[in-house]
Amino acid sequence: MSDADIPFQPGRTQSTKVLFAETGALGRILLNRPKAINALDTDMCHAVNVQMHDWADGGPRYVSIEGAGDRGLCAGGDVKGIRAALLADPDSTAGVDFFRTEYAMNAGIAHYPRPWIAIMDGVTMGGGLGISAHGSLRVVTERSKLAMPETLIGFFPDVGMLHVLNGLPGLYGTHLALTGTTIDGGAALALGLADAAAPSGRVGSFLNKVSAGIDPQDLLAHRTFTLDSDILDSADWIDECYAGGSAEEVQGRLTQHADPRAREAGAAIAQRSPFAVAVTLAALRRAATMTIDEVLAQDLVLATNFLREPDFFEGVRCQLVDRGQQPRWRHRSLAEVPAPEVDAMFVG
Repeated sequence: MSDADIPFQPGRTQSTKVLFAETGALGRILLNRPKAINALDTDMCHAVNVQMHDWADGGPRYVSIEGAGDRGLCAGGDVKGIRAALLADPDSTAGVDFFRTEYAMNAGIAHYPRPWIAIMDGVTMGGGLGISAHGSLRVVTERSKLAMPETLIGFFPDVGMLHVLNGLPGLYGTHLALTGTTIDGGAALALGLADAAAPSGRVGSFLNKVSAGIDPQDLLAHRTFTLDSDILDSADWIDECYAGGSAEEVQGRLTQHADPRAREAGAAIAQRSPFAVAVTLAALRRAATMTIDEVLAQDLVLATNFLREPDFFEGVRCQLVDRGQQPRWRHRSLAEVPAPEVDAMFVG
């Protein structure tokens, strides 16, 4: 069965921005905003939540999620839309409503009673990782590009990813969270952010076989291919530079390190919102002893508070609205970020 033959249709909410199909043993979810790289909005997250509930008991044996178009699974949440809504009405609940609905979806995926197959083909960033990294079978391809780039828009890595990032080898999670570094499928496999790889041109065939009732683990065990990665070669400087201390100290270690990759990471952090970097490091360390549900609860408090932060509006403007402009962050450097301001972000 070709993709064109799959009977995708809106779910009970009637949103056309996410479509569903039941084909044999597989319930398929298709994010359907290809021009926006399937960026998530409240309607989409609600539609997924409703369909997940419908399929949880007595539904298909497996559930998969993929993105329409050829650019990627999902570029994240529609923060540009949230910014616009808040600029039009500062009292709007659009942002909080979105994050509450999105995080409920993330929790549902993490606890889903059926195998959740995420096709992380192409761009899979921010909220795109929220719908895939908590799944039971995360499939990358040679086109995969994974990142949590939120500090670049004056925000923090949310969607429960602080729980996942804390589980990566050494302090790689801290590196990815603070710098927003994009990694490929090979690196995702090496770090444990993905479980298997498949050629992008074979994903449709793979899902058709799952629909026919073949165990996806068996399929991937026999048909997977290797994606090379040397990311673990960075372990020494990553663990050395990101251990302990404040965000300012971390950046100082990076910029003064002999390894050029460390200095590159320090330069990347310098381009991010200092406030967002400081809050992210604090949130990541708090999340180290939390469950996924506790992390998502913390995410909602932080997201709500970030929606009142000038850096969020400035970061989204420079990166997504007036593209290419240099942002003017509220603090000029990490040294200027007061610890009490960081602590206040964790108060609901």
